[in-house]
Amino acid sequence: MRKILTVLAALASLSLTNCGYNAIQSEDEQIKANWSEVVNQYQRRADLVPNLVNSVKGFAQQEKDVLLGVTNARAKVGSIQATPEVLNDPAAFQKFQAAQGELSSALSRLLVVTENYPQLKSDALFKDLMSQLEGTENRITVARNRYIKAVQDYNVTVRSFPTNLTAMAFGYKEKPNFTVENEKAISTAPKVDFNPAPSPSK
Repeated sequence: MRKILTVLAALASLSLTNCGYNAIQSEDEQIKANWSEVVNQYQRRADLVPNLVNSVKGFAQQEKDVLLGVTNARAKVGSIQATPEVLNDPAAFQKFQAAQGELSSALSRLLVVTENYPQLKSDALFKDLMSQLEGTENRITVARNRYIKAVQDYNVTVRSFPTNLTAMAFGYKEKPNFTVENEKAISTAPKVDFNPAPSPSK
């Protein structure tokens, strides 16, 4: 009896290997690992935002709306739990992505505002914060790209025959991926102008 059970276990193991079960497990774990890195980099950015806002406050007293926008966007990001369950819920994933996009947009507006404060731009603390923020944005891009590739590989596996049969049998579904929210805006090439703005006539 023991021999029969051993043989059955071996056959089951072999069949699961050939039907893509192990590949699905491996790719699912890769997605989770890559997602953790995305969340880690977003958290790093969120941690930098209060310091950035405080450093700008003294110079940009009249730009309260912009500073408030950054603070509120960061608070919204912090209110969304980026748990692994988000990866299986397209609506929750979209909500998470929208909150991060709102913070990105708020930070962009803040950086435009700081152009009006030459003294701020020369401040060592502000320069350091901007350098860290820029590095974080680059890390976010890399982490997102790795996540996108992992999800692509996984989604191809769960949709391809015969592994799609295994995916259906075990309840594995396609996972949501990052999308471009402002496709129309980014399809327009940015205008670069190094000429100083004309001074207002008196």
